[in-house]
Amino acid sequence: MDWQGLMRLGLAELRLDPAVFWALTPVELLILAGRDGGTAPMARAHLDALAARYPDETGGRHGR
Repeated sequence: MDWQGLMRLGLAELRLDPAVFWALTPVELLILAGRDGGTAPMARAHLDALAARYPDETGGRHGR
């Protein structure tokens, strides 16, 4: 674990209070910094394609 790099990121770049920095997990720190490497959220077009492929059922238990 690159603690020196994480400390530089949290304390120097993000200017977090030391108590806040030490309360975070490394993953939370990277998310705060926008460096989590996660995937982008689903685009509306992809959601629409899924909805068309798997439409909600009608006439179910809730009378829709």
